[in-house]
Amino acid sequence: MRKWLPLLTVCLGTFMLLIDVTIVNVALPDMRNDLNASFGALQWVVDGYALAMAALMLGAGSIADLAGHRRTYLAGLALFAVSSLVCGLAPNPTVLIVARVVQGIGATTMACTTFALLNSAYSGRDQAAAYGIWGAVAGGSSAIGPIIGGLLTDLASWRWIFFVNLPVSAVAIALSAWVLTDQARTARGRVDVAGMASFTVSAAAATYALIRANEHGWSNALTWWLLLVAAAALIAFLLVERASAQPMLDLALLRDRSFVGVLVAAGALFFAAFSALMYTQIWLQSVLGLTAIQAGAVGLPLSVMAFLVSGGIGRFLHGDNRGRIIGGGLLVTGAGGIIGALLVHDEAGWAALVPGFLAIGLGVGLATATLSSAAMAAVPWQRAGMATGAVNTAQQLSFTLGIATLGSVFTLRAGAVLKDHGVLDAESTARAVGSGQSGALMGQLPAEARAALDTAVHASSAAGVQGTLAVSGVVGLLGGVLVLLLMRPDRSAQAVTEQAAQVPA
Repeated sequence: MRKWLPLLTVCLGTFMLLIDVTIVNVALPDMRNDLNASFGALQWVVDGYALAMAALMLGAGSIADLAGHRRTYLAGLALFAVSSLVCGLAPNPTVLIVARVVQGIGATTMACTTFALLNSAYSGRDQAAAYGIWGAVAGGSSAIGPIIGGLLTDLASWRWIFFVNLPVSAVAIALSAWVLTDQARTARGRVDVAGMASFTVSAAAATYALIRANEHGWSNALTWWLLLVAAAALIAFLLVERASAQPMLDLALLRDRSFVGVLVAAGALFFAAFSALMYTQIWLQSVLGLTAIQAGAVGLPLSVMAFLVSGGIGRFLHGDNRGRIIGGGLLVTGAGGIIGALLVHDEAGWAALVPGFLAIGLGVGLATATLSSAAMAAVPWQRAGMATGAVNTAQQLSFTLGIATLGSVFTLRAGAVLKDHGVLDAESTARAVGSGQSGALMGQLPAEARAALDTAVHASSAAGVQGTLAVSGVVGLLGGVLVLLLMRPDRSAQAVTEQAAQVPA
């Protein structure tokens, strides 16, 4: 049993860092009420965590290579635990958002060491088994977050979705100190500070611009200035990486269409599968009146399907199958979003989400377990850490931008329906609906006006959720098609290999 303790230790960290991406979704209405948070603040509670992971993942991998993967993993666990405590004690939205960013930094330092730690602990069949089990944990963690979040929020408080990390972190730290080992470091390098800084500025400016557009509209001048800053910083990042002797992302990797396909898959999957969950959870609780536990349970089909499928496809993770499995998983995920958009309407209940969630869970399970092995197969072994960081960055950045983008989709769709119902100041009302504040709005109205607004709110929120699911579905379908094209087998190379094999020795 001691042989598998390193796997358990790494899986504990992976479980915590991935579950905290989505565990906050069901707690957002309670956070809003307790902290008097705005729509933008709620988005930042989710996005601050993912943004930190997206912006720092590539650079953190370089730091881990220099400092040692075991030491970096331990530091990440400690930082994650402390910031989780601050999140749980947060007296206002600002403290909560800052603590979530720090929590994301801790999660980043854990995530960038995962494969190096597994590679140092296992080889041969044991390594294949370890990756399969890790893939199952990764596949189910993000999806199961709303369920655990709902239980903790209803039975205790939203603060316990963060406090629960403390005992798990303590166990993981103790196990790390006991069973983890580091591979020998044969060379010294340097951290690409300029690359980290320019990429962080680009990601942060783009995210801030999209969230600001949700609150102030797309006519706001600062929103467009922020988008210009994001574009300029991205260009600077590409120039820095091109000129650097030790870049945190070797741009030569982007000439490999299989690796580009992996990055497209990673980004499209997290956007299509998880970005809309924030808005479905607000709809379930604030409009349909479900408790946090009930709302979390609605996502159970997604979670169970993702976990079972992720753990059951290990025997297919080889050869030319990877591209077809990942592309197929994305197509199924996209279809799930479209199914959800078709079934949700102003008179629909929670059951309208279940068929789509089942399909999304199937797609997530197919794609997640295969992404890591596909990334490793697409690059030389010397670039394995860089490839891991790039895949994780694509996932978290697309999730971050997806939350912000779908916020605009929700507001525009809900606002259009509210205008059709004759609601004055439809845009502000749509943002209130999106943040779950419709109940407070109706409480300010005379009784005879509440029924009309209640009808408008139900119709507008359903339209908003429809829009987020539809956009997510389209992203999944387009991503699936691109992946199938980019990761198709190279028949010419395969033919050369077969001909060489037939030449007599």
